[in-house]
Amino acid sequence: MGTFYVTTPIYYVNAAPHMGHAYTTIAADVMARHHRQRGDEVFFLTGVDEHGEPVANAADALGMTPQALADQNAERFRSLMPRLNASNDFFIRTTDPEHKAKVQEVLVRIKDNGYVYKDHYEGWYCPRCADFKSEAEIEDGSRCPIHHIELTMEKEENYFFKLSAFQERLEQHYADHPEFVGPRHRANEALSFIKGGLQDVSLSRAKLTWGVTVPWDEDHVFYVWFDALLNYYTALSYAKPGEDLTGTFWPPQQHVIGKDILKFHAVFWPALLMAADLPLPERLYIHGYLLMDGEKMSKSLGNVLDPFVVMDRFGTDALRHYVLRDVTFGQDGSVSTEAFEQRYESELANGFGNLASRSIAMVRKYRDGAVPHVEPELREDFDGLADEVAALIDRAELTPALELVWERVRRLNRYVEETTPWALAKDPANAERLDVVLATLIEGVRVVAVLLAPVLPETVDKLLAALNAPDIAYAGATLTAGAVTQVDVLAPLFPKDLPPAPVAA
Repeated sequence: MGTFYVTTPIYYVNAAPHMGHAYTTIAADVMARHHRQRGDEVFFLTGVDEHGEPVANAADALGMTPQALADQNAERFRSLMPRLNASNDFFIRTTDPEHKAKVQEVLVRIKDNGYVYKDHYEGWYCPRCADFKSEAEIEDGSRCPIHHIELTMEKEENYFFKLSAFQERLEQHYADHPEFVGPRHRANEALSFIKGGLQDVSLSRAKLTWGVTVPWDEDHVFYVWFDALLNYYTALSYAKPGEDLTGTFWPPQQHVIGKDILKFHAVFWPALLMAADLPLPERLYIHGYLLMDGEKMSKSLGNVLDPFVVMDRFGTDALRHYVLRDVTFGQDGSVSTEAFEQRYESELANGFGNLASRSIAMVRKYRDGAVPHVEPELREDFDGLADEVAALIDRAELTPALELVWERVRRLNRYVEETTPWALAKDPANAERLDVVLATLIEGVRVVAVLLAPVLPETVDKLLAALNAPDIAYAGATLTAGAVTQVDVLAPLFPKDLPPAPVAA
């Protein structure tokens, strides 16, 4: 038993949540739930990024104050978490006074350590990214490669962070810790950026008022990224009233982000922590985009798939399963409501749901619900499975881990067809053989359910309740004679009579 601290990025409140936000949150939640199964003390952090120019501009366009827009959209993100069945331990807002005070404390320490100075800056700026772009990061003359809008040339006097001072230390850290960033091609991307030569970056903005005030110069606010990047550290100091959790959980074991913010988290963040004399996170896992029409889902691009609509129709567990199953976690991949429906029917309803239903139904029909206490078969298919799944999840390889479990679902369904228990039941001479088959099916379903609990928490709760075996402790993810003694009626886990798809306005 150890500790496990997992974080998502904090989400911009300039627009309502969309599927991309759900994707990252679900992935982090699966890791958190898995580690709780293993008996680890877990802290799972998510939240919202409320400062910076994108929020101020969005509020101005709506005739609102930035704080009013932040309050409105922060609540939308907060309400997304229980709908996703996210088990986060804290939801941070960067307008929290405790966060702002801790940001000031850390950045004063960085200044006192000699890594801050004042100078003029001029460069291309994307207000939606809240990011100054180098020449290598610009497309079509002077456009943002992410939002495809014209960049603006900004010139102002700012405080700067001496990012360049950390080039060698960052290169050495990547060399000494090859698992620091995953997948490997993302680590190579970050390292290429570092080796290309790090330039000092703006730490403050003088033209903005919506942000954390620079304590040594109140005419400036901290550049939103430095405010935001510190949330993973600041949250631990006040998430639990009256207790500082920093000593227990820092540094994070796993940080999950999307590839569009790689530079900030894989380069700026570790340099910032080095400057503050703080330990670095153990691992960053950088996933790709969920794509629609070939583009990253983005409210500003107008191509979003509403997670609330998807959950209303297919259920939350179906969403959780799909985003990790259909698109290999770490890669880009296209999503659609049609693909949801196909995966729902083939794997959830016809695969796992049907396996559980008919296994329980046969025990009730042929043995009055009493599970035979005999040694199950298929041990060669399940031996070592739990360890393999755990090793993959430790590396944030969630899709391959899920595939390993799904291989066993398919194996159990083949086992039903191979053994034909309905035929065995016709002849009393086959009673002992039927006992073994039924025990194997029920125990196989139970083990698969324990392994799927982090992905399908609602479904697994219902299934294990019908098995009268509610324990999801990871130690129980092995075939064991007698683990289930009596089964009850199980309602369909994934009904096929789905509500109709909403009609587009």
